Amino acid sequence: MNTFQFPLQKVLDWRRAQLELEEARFQQQMAALASIERAYAEMEASGIRAEMQVRRWDPLAGRDLAALGSFRLLVRARERDIALQRVACQKELESRKAVMLEARRRCRLLEKLKERRLAEWSVARDRELEQVASESFLARWARRRTREVMRQAAPVAAAVDLPRA
Repeated sequence: MNTFQFPLQKVLDWRRAQLELEEARFQQQMAALASIERAYAEMEASGIRAEMQVRRWDPLAGRDLAALGSFRLLVRARERDIALQRVACQKELESRKAVMLEARRRCRLLEKLKERRLAEWSVARDRELEQVASESFLARWARRRTREVMRQAAPVAAAVDLPRA
């Protein structure tokens, strides 16, 4: 029997490559989201640090409070911008996750098909081997049986030849 060959192996290889690509894209998007979240946390911490610093100043002037107020507004505006980026990035992450899961499903489908075909091939190979072994056994048994009958028939044939003489 021939060796097992999956007719859709090239398709399966392509699906695996596609899955790896989609997983990499998903990981990149996760890294981008983590970066955005770090930027938000840094901006928030920057605002808190600035406010704490200004509150520690002993002679606090009006222009210092005005500058702090302007800085607060700037921080809030940047936090809003970063939050919008985060929402967009999160949507893209969900989209890439769906694409990756679909690629994984398609790849797994072909892998299961390959496993099923391999199991069918193994059963057919085992059946063929069993049939060959059975035929070989029967052929050997028939040869031995023929030899045995011939050995038993040889003395009878010799006895039959005596009276002719």
